[in-house]
Amino acid sequence: MTHLEFHEIGTVDDFVWPEEVTGISIESPAMLFFTDFEKVKPLVVDLSTRADLARSLMLREHVKLKLVVDSDDKFLGVVSLDDISEQHITAKLSKTITRDSITVADLMVPKREIKGLDFSEVENVDIGTVVHHLKDIGQQHCLVLDKSLNKIRGIFSASDISRKLGLPINVQDHSNFYRVFSALTS
Repeated sequence: MTHLEFHEIGTVDDFVWPEEVTGISIESPAMLFFTDFEKVKPLVVDLSTRADLARSLMLREHVKLKLVVDSDDKFLGVVSLDDISEQHITAKLSKTITRDSITVADLMVPKREIKGLDFSEVENVDIGTVVHHLKDIGQQHCLVLDKSLNKIRGIFSASDISRKLGLPINVQDHSNFYRVFSALTS
């Protein structure tokens, strides 16, 4: 076993901070705002997870969207905090459907209903172009696929875009790309 030595830290005053990208704007490359699944593990939830448990986990993790997978980690769709809201869970209840039996699968958006952007296109444009093309979909997130590999490559998040640009957008208020775009162009 390798020997490790403990060192005194009483004279240390500073931290190492991640390098911040400065001078970003609406003309900055879209890739500065992209969560690339080659570098960051996708946030997933199994389709059989109880909806109220998934909601609780997402709130605790401060996550607004998860990718829904099956037991083999195959992509099936997405689920957002809004999809598994108390209102949506309650709407599913009936005499034969109990709260404990409602799963992510019951409330998710299936992949056949999702449109995404192609990685080969977004890697060559600025964030303004991405926002402009997404403003009308009214979603907090947009998936990016790598058509050449037939895989989901990553995701754009309106809250990430607004945070990196330093815009005073209330992402808790169902912010979407349209609001981001409006804030950027006003």
